[in-house]
Amino acid sequence: MKFGQIDRRQLLQGVACFSLAGCALDRFVTGAHAASSATVLNVDSRVLDVNGKAAKVYGLTQPNGFAGLETAAGSNFQVSLVNRLDHDTLVHWHGLTPPSNQDGVPGLSQPPLKAKGRYEYKFPLERPGTYWMHSHVGLQEQKLLAAPLIVHDPAEAGLDEQNVVIMLHDFTHKDPVEILHKLRSGGNGQHDAGISKSEGAMPMAGNGMSMDGKTMDMGTGGMAMAMEMDLNDVEFDAYLANDRTLADPEVVRVEAGAKVRLRIINAAASTNFVLDLGTLEGSLIAVDGQPVMPVPGRRFEIAIAQRLDIRVALPSGNGGYPILAIREGDRARTGIYLATRSGTVAKLADAGAFEAPPVRLDLEQRLRATTPLTSRSVNRRLELNLTGSMARYIWTLNGRIYEDRIPLKAAKNERVEIVMHNQTGMAHPMHLHGHIFQVVALNGKPLAGAMRDTVIVPPKGRVTIAFDADNPGRWAFHCHNLYHMASGMFTSLEYEA
Repeated sequence: MKFGQIDRRQLLQGVACFSLAGCALDRFVTGAHAASSATVLNVDSRVLDVNGKAAKVYGLTQPNGFAGLETAAGSNFQVSLVNRLDHDTLVHWHGLTPPSNQDGVPGLSQPPLKAKGRYEYKFPLERPGTYWMHSHVGLQEQKLLAAPLIVHDPAEAGLDEQNVVIMLHDFTHKDPVEILHKLRSGGNGQHDAGISKSEGAMPMAGNGMSMDGKTMDMGTGGMAMAMEMDLNDVEFDAYLANDRTLADPEVVRVEAGAKVRLRIINAAASTNFVLDLGTLEGSLIAVDGQPVMPVPGRRFEIAIAQRLDIRVALPSGNGGYPILAIREGDRARTGIYLATRSGTVAKLADAGAFEAPPVRLDLEQRLRATTPLTSRSVNRRLELNLTGSMARYIWTLNGRIYEDRIPLKAAKNERVEIVMHNQTGMAHPMHLHGHIFQVVALNGKPLAGAMRDTVIVPPKGRVTIAFDADNPGRWAFHCHNLYHMASGMFTSLEYEA
């Protein structure tokens, strides 16, 4: 499965390559051809070497083996998704705004794609940006069923910069179903299950929760007593950047003095990271594919499912420059190297010298959208309480799991605000399908924040988002921590007739 840089000379051609590494000229897709033929994406299994140990994982690749897709805004997204597994799957186009029946969520938009089956997708691509795609079936995402989806802006075709995609994963050799079972059992035997040594809490009797799909009593008083401020609830065997660890990192060759656009995708199932540029100074220019007023820095927070576009200017001399992602509250890390042709690539340990801080709202409060929502009155305000407990590992929205949800409602053309209040001791990266929203308040303080599709809501925090209801249908709205979502923190936004 191949990742890597997108060559600057190819981008200057003003065309799009449907891969993430080593695009040949005959892979270019332009106007008429792109509009008339579908790109085949195969869901398949593959074997990955992780620190010398073989692991069977999933892949989302084109027939030539390249991971993911790359195209340009203004064209059609036209994909033939082929399931080469022997069981069901389905792929969600994270960050895109397709018609509801092409969004890739079982039970809301489409039935699961059966083994050896094929689905055809076609819808307009309006927004450029850094997106991604991943399974929305069971815990397949933990087994790396995900890939980048890059939509270039044709207006930027003349930019003299090299694009480098970095896709982050947390990885376990263990069966994620076993991990979830151990989490739900309260962490008994947690060391064998891969559950974090410091986070798993024992079950507490009499808290009114049940596992039978019914409404649960999540009184905030009792919950607060049971809840601690937790960062990570699963211990992983490795952290990957473009499918590799720091024992054998990807080395992307760059030119001295060149400009590089890093497109970082946090595809981890259960891990927030702090991105560390080392000696390089970066300028954050987009989040979740949407432009922001530039934010300079060397370290940036990136929650689960979020993306960062960071522009860096390399020094004029030869050198090697590690781009690292450090797990929050830990020294564990992964990353890639940018290196000139004769630049030195030093060996790096998979644990760094410093512990990354928790990912909260420090970066979020600094972000400002370059194109915010237009000014208009709010037609509908919705309250969404993020509820649940580490004790029995049940995570809910407004005290309900998905099967017992009361859908959030909207009507076409309304301006909708959703106030999310996290009443738990863990942060929750909340993702709304089918829409791009703006962060308009943090802990009650208004701001003209970033346009996004995923925002983190910290423990006991309150985040308000706003969006225009311009895409009718039934849409998923959930925590993107895979184990939280699988344990009930999932609802739907449904348009009224």
